[in-house]
Amino acid sequence: VGTVLYTFSVFLEVVIEGHLGNLVGRRRMDREIASMSGHVIVCGWGRVGRSVARELAAEKKPFVVVELDPVRVADVDAPVVLGDAADDDVLRKAGIARADALVAALTTDAENLYITMSARAVRDDLFIVARARDESSSSKLMRGGANRVVNPQEIGGARMAAFVLQPNVAEFADVVMHDRNVELRLEEVPLSDASPLCGQSLRDAPIRAESGALVVAIREADGTFRSNPAPETLLAAGQVVIAIGNARELERLHAMVQGTL
Repeated sequence: VGTVLYTFSVFLEVVIEGHLGNLVGRRRMDREIASMSGHVIVCGWGRVGRSVARELAAEKKPFVVVELDPVRVADVDAPVVLGDAADDDVLRKAGIARADALVAALTTDAENLYITMSARAVRDDLFIVARARDESSSSKLMRGGANRVVNPQEIGGARMAAFVLQPNVAEFADVVMHDRNVELRLEEVPLSDASPLCGQSLRDAPIRAESGALVVAIREADGTFRSNPAPETLLAAGQVVIAIGNARELERLHAMVQGTL
């Protein structure tokens, strides 16, 4: 009887401690998510979701993972919300009201479309990037509310072709965009109404002279791009300046745009 009672008490202790540990951990994570803002919600912890998370972590951009299968995220070192990403309550738990963007990276296009529509219904100003497996699904995802649609297979094929046709150009682009061991990088700098550069031309705004960064393109408010813009190009609110330079030069460019340099 004593042996049975002792075995039962040990078993009960293990069960209670395990549940309590999980409960405490879950509440701590919920508090962490509730305090987050400006983060990215990554829906789906497959190969694409993990790749997105690695890039975000490398840039120190906070993110929350939403996954239905608890086994997949058992060892994830990031805030996790368990549940269906198409559920409005799950998205709210992930902090969609305070998020900068959402990535729909589930396996099927139908799931990603449903998540996109759900997220768009909750927030009409949220930036949404959706994964598409089939080319025919891209237009549906755009109509469903996605700001950008990415087909990993298509992008992979284009990059492979680029390495065949222009290997040095492709490698340079990879280095600039993904290799964090080099100083040179591309960055986008949006212009707001309060920017002192608005109303000036590229010639009059001494971006190159004072920051050292080189403006390679400007995206207009209507979404069109001006590559290698002329010196007479006027800067205006709503534009996005795309520049290349090292970290210090790009920091100075941000300061110029904000009027703090």
